[in-house]
Amino acid sequence: MKPTPETVIGNARIVLADRVIDRGWIAVVDGRIAGFGEGNAPAGSEDASGDLVMPGLIELHTDHLEAHYVPRPKVFWDPIAAVVSYDGQLATSGITTVLDSLRVWREDGAEDVDGRAGVLAEAIAVARAENLLRADHFLHLRCEIPMPDVVEEAKELVGRPDVRLMSLMDHTPGQRQFRDEAKLRDYYRGKGAGMTDAQLDVLFEKRFAYQKAYAATNMRAIVALAQQHGIPLASHDDTTEENVTDAIHDRVSVAEFPTTMEAARGLHQAGIGILMGAPNVVRGGSHSGNIAAVDLAVEGLLDILSSDYVPSSLLMGALQLPQRVPAIDLASAVRTVTKTPAEAVGLSDRGEIAIGKRADLIRVHVARDIPVVRSVWREGQRVA
Repeated sequence: MKPTPETVIGNARIVLADRVIDRGWIAVVDGRIAGFGEGNAPAGSEDASGDLVMPGLIELHTDHLEAHYVPRPKVFWDPIAAVVSYDGQLATSGITTVLDSLRVWREDGAEDVDGRAGVLAEAIAVARAENLLRADHFLHLRCEIPMPDVVEEAKELVGRPDVRLMSLMDHTPGQRQFRDEAKLRDYYRGKGAGMTDAQLDVLFEKRFAYQKAYAATNMRAIVALAQQHGIPLASHDDTTEENVTDAIHDRVSVAEFPTTMEAARGLHQAGIGILMGAPNVVRGGSHSGNIAAVDLAVEGLLDILSSDYVPSSLLMGALQLPQRVPAIDLASAVRTVTKTPAEAVGLSDRGEIAIGKRADLIRVHVARDIPVVRSVWREGQRVA
């Protein structure tokens, strides 16, 4: 006798990994996909009213937790409460699996949240243990390579079982994301109370000195640390052919936010997955003035989307891709926020509607091109 489904969702437009069922149903047993099909659902199903039903979204890079922890300059919220608030926003945005991106560095005079990765990692662990979370949380360690203490701080976190990704970053003025130093000045002027040009001059000179003194040694140490622990590596803001060569040498799996077409083509040719920001898609371009995500998508160079700093942009950006790039159909667009990111970090049990996969599902209603998440299931249990 077949087990009785715990949940059956019918009258849904179901997004599979390779196609869309215009009217179908999904059955869930023991937190896994037990079956799906076209046409009328079995008796007693939940009516999705023709809405989209797709896998829960998988987020590899969001530092949005920091905005909940430090909501105003010098204002630190209770870290567990911040995690719970942030988690609720993720879930209602359709994100069921997230790699929380934590800054693994300290820099006096820059941003209040620097050096708080350990505090936030522990808060996530406590919230998870107390069953306070709706989404499944892992860690992404963002390593700012020129910072003097980044290696020691990474060592304090890298042994945690929830670390799934480490990224190699260098925000020294005049290169990568901020090749145009004026853009970096604009960024810091807009943060909180802002910084004066005199203060920025001091900060930038310190960063130049740090890069010269520490970057090369720290890069080798962080790469070795990730490889020792079997953690996938991400490059960040690749711009030049030299950056691409370094990414290949370091056995990078994911390239986050390449800034030029030249770099993206080189990364793609090397088999490195390219991740771009969903806000870039929604806004029609990069806030830093770099390459547009849609331009990469047109060239077949876009593999993964990330919400980056706006959780709701992940779903919106994916659903807008087929409108912006006719060669991308809905199933392909949804893969950029589900199956492909899951595979990039070894989460093979989720990311698609397939028999035996986790029943991490979202029901999405779209009106005036704005998607609204109506329901969220994590391992078959409704969490939003």
